[in-house]
Amino acid sequence: MAKFDVYDLSAKKVGDVELSDGVFGIEVNEQAMFDALLRQQSSWRQGTHKVKNRSEVSGGGRKPFRQKGTGRARQGSSRAVQYKGGGVAFGPTPRSHTFKLNRKVRRLALRSGLSQKAKEENIYVLDGIKFENIKTAEFRKVLDAFKKDEGRMKPLFVVDVAEDYENAYLSSRNLSDVVMVTVEGLNIYDLVNANKLFVTKAAAAKLGEVLTDE
Repeated sequence: MAKFDVYDLSAKKVGDVELSDGVFGIEVNEQAMFDALLRQQSSWRQGTHKVKNRSEVSGGGRKPFRQKGTGRARQGSSRAVQYKGGGVAFGPTPRSHTFKLNRKVRRLALRSGLSQKAKEENIYVLDGIKFENIKTAEFRKVLDAFKKDEGRMKPLFVVDVAEDYENAYLSSRNLSDVVMVTVEGLNIYDLVNANKLFVTKAAAAKLGEVLTDE
């Protein structure tokens, strides 16, 4: 079990917690992360790209010139692919870009992403994320408390669905770089895209349970 410091919303250390090495301390599998990221991004593609082939282009019903005697190659339609205004050969057609990835690989990718954040010391465990009111300025104060001189912060907050996080979520919506998800909504894209990971103590414990449950 790896030990992590626990902070309050003012970035003050209030304790520590032991988290599963099987989730936050494994050897990073970059191939699993790449495959999971490619799968997620592929699923976002609409797949509505479409061109017309020679059977779908209008016209071309008449033979453009007689079969023999012209000295030219015989042609059956002016809508063949080599003609201007003709169809397209081997063009894109509507299809789904999604592909299957085994459940174990998807979980390995998440564990690798979490372990990478821990290895880079870009993970903060929060005691809780309860806000009394919906105030974007208050949420910005939380970010400023944790911000170091490292340039732009792109934080990902992971919470447990049983926690009282609604006011915090509503307070963060106007901040463009902030993403907040529940444990069930954690995905490899948000994890890789963030440069700082904030996970509540309850959510961290839950991740240690669900991602090691084979």
